[in-house]
Amino acid sequence: MKLLEGSDSGITNDIILLLSSTACWNASFLDLSDDGHFKTNPKIPGIDLRSVRVVFDTLMKPAFSRLLEQATKSFESLLIPQLPPSPPDVEAMRIYLILSECPVLQDSKYYITLTIPLAMAILRLDTNPSKVLDNWWSLMDCSVFSRLVEMYKSIVVFLLTSGKAVLIPVFVDSYISATLKLLEKLHKVNQKAQHVEYNRFYIPDISNLVDIQEDYLKWFLSKAEIKMRSPPVQSSVTLCAYPFILNAQAKTTMLQTDAELQMQMAVSGANLHNVFMLLTLEPLLARNPFLVLHVRRDHLVSDALRELTIYSDIDLKKPLKVIFDGEEAVDAGGVTKEFFLLLLKELMDPVYGMFTQNTDSNLLWFSDKCFVEHNWFHLIGIICGLAIYNSTVVDLHFPLVLYKKLLDVCPSLEDLKELSPTEGRSLQQLLDYEGDDVEETFCLNFAITREYYGLTEVKELVPGGENISVHKGNREEFVEAYLNYVFSDSVKELYSAFSSGFLKVCGGKILSLFQPSELMAMVVGNNNYNWEEMEKNAVYKGEYSASHPTVKMFWEVFHEFPLEKKKQFLLFLTGSDRIPIHGMASLRIIIQSTAAEEHYLPVAHTCYNLLDMPRYQTKDTLRRLTQAVEQYEGFSLV
Repeated sequence: MKLLEGSDSGITNDIILLLSSTACWNASFLDLSDDGHFKTNPKIPGIDLRSVRVVFDTLMKPAFSRLLEQATKSFESLLIPQLPPSPPDVEAMRIYLILSECPVLQDSKYYITLTIPLAMAILRLDTNPSKVLDNWWSLMDCSVFSRLVEMYKSIVVFLLTSGKAVLIPVFVDSYISATLKLLEKLHKVNQKAQHVEYNRFYIPDISNLVDIQEDYLKWFLSKAEIKMRSPPVQSSVTLCAYPFILNAQAKTTMLQTDAELQMQMAVSGANLHNVFMLLTLEPLLARNPFLVLHVRRDHLVSDALRELTIYSDIDLKKPLKVIFDGEEAVDAGGVTKEFFLLLLKELMDPVYGMFTQNTDSNLLWFSDKCFVEHNWFHLIGIICGLAIYNSTVVDLHFPLVLYKKLLDVCPSLEDLKELSPTEGRSLQQLLDYEGDDVEETFCLNFAITREYYGLTEVKELVPGGENISVHKGNREEFVEAYLNYVFSDSVKELYSAFSSGFLKVCGGKILSLFQPSELMAMVVGNNNYNWEEMEKNAVYKGEYSASHPTVKMFWEVFHEFPLEKKKQFLLFLTGSDRIPIHGMASLRIIIQSTAAEEHYLPVAHTCYNLLDMPRYQTKDTLRRLTQAVEQYEGFSLV
């Protein structure tokens, strides 16, 4: 490059020709090994990307603007269009890594002419060279890989915004499809190489740029057409086919759309059946378009078991309505929330011994010694599925590993550390121990002891485990066997009953789109509390407004509450002390004035997130709100 600074036009023209040569680029920037020879094979690109970046950074300087312009034109008209699907040898594939380093590709002015055509050229590669490029990507520096991902994410956003205004729609769809397919290829590489966290592929702007509900319905219909082997009605790209770019909120919208679709299909099926029954004069055989559960408060578990047992899988897809025996409240959502709350609280009662609670983490796990029938676990699975299906968060203190298992993700030592910190730390110490005297120091064998109701039992982790000592050479196998026992073997039948119930309601491909942490947030909500946002989104009725003296005092008193008391208020008002996966922005509470005198307590209508609050005059009177939140169960829940 120093030569270029004082070069004449002849030399410059020669250099321009070199910049236009694929062979020249491929033969440059070789990464020489210690013996002075470069090595390139399907596993190793044999290229020094740092040198590539130095050259491109130099070309970006104003002094070399002509060379950069010529190189850009060469890339556009010669290099990229002529990239073959099957390169002659592995060394000819270096160009794909070299071109990806060009800063010009990150400029939106060149998305259409350079960056997207490069993606298309990569996608045209035959199977074997495509695998070679995957191998090379898996070895590249994490920052380089991350930059590549961010570049193509930016192109998706560009095409969904500016692209639609300047391009013919069919081209937009073609370009979006190519960009998403390249991101999909990078995502598959990342699943093995773990260069970046999975959420680095998320495009948060998608929910603002695309109607996720409409996109999902298009995707659903296209899948139905494929299954029926009929030609698709429309060919536009659907983002739901690339779930790795969708964050938890977008996936939740997809799942809720799917639930609404399934509910509508179930209701339509029931209504069609009922019309047929009326025509055949068999009205007694009519079907309810809703999943209606009739339960008694003092027999919740037995009634819920009885009710859910008589329904088919199709019935579980219907909208849920709960009726408490002897109560007239119409279920507009609040009764259902209360049903979930009370039923799960009873099922989790230690008296049944269904679950054990770890004293270190306060988390629950299946008990490997319980005395209730397995259909109880099946019931809990159905309840969790129904909660998701009916957009209701429930209070379950299970660890993340439960949701990993539901998504067929193998548990790890980190999961044991979450569930049982003491056990997890002990196993980590075993793995980290650097001495050779593991056997003498830890005195372990492939068996563990468990205590049940005062009796101690020995559980072998492998056949003959009591006679197999743990030493430096087999400690990894011991930890693996330990995790397998805790999370699989010891609770196999109970977990199987739970998962079958859960998947009966919430199974299918839509579930596989979620990460374990996202599925967990779907069930139990999250604790990303933003109380100021809750106040900001509050709605007022009657005499109340945001500037009303009683309302202003209410929020002053509320913000003085400790966290646990605020969560209690949330439970009192909404039926759950957690917030939906969409965050506080999706949780809108309503506060309305009442004519009741000051000595009356506020009344919560959980089905509407509505608080009836008298016109209190002082903060001391308002603080009596704590008396109401402590009596939430069965307290004016309508």
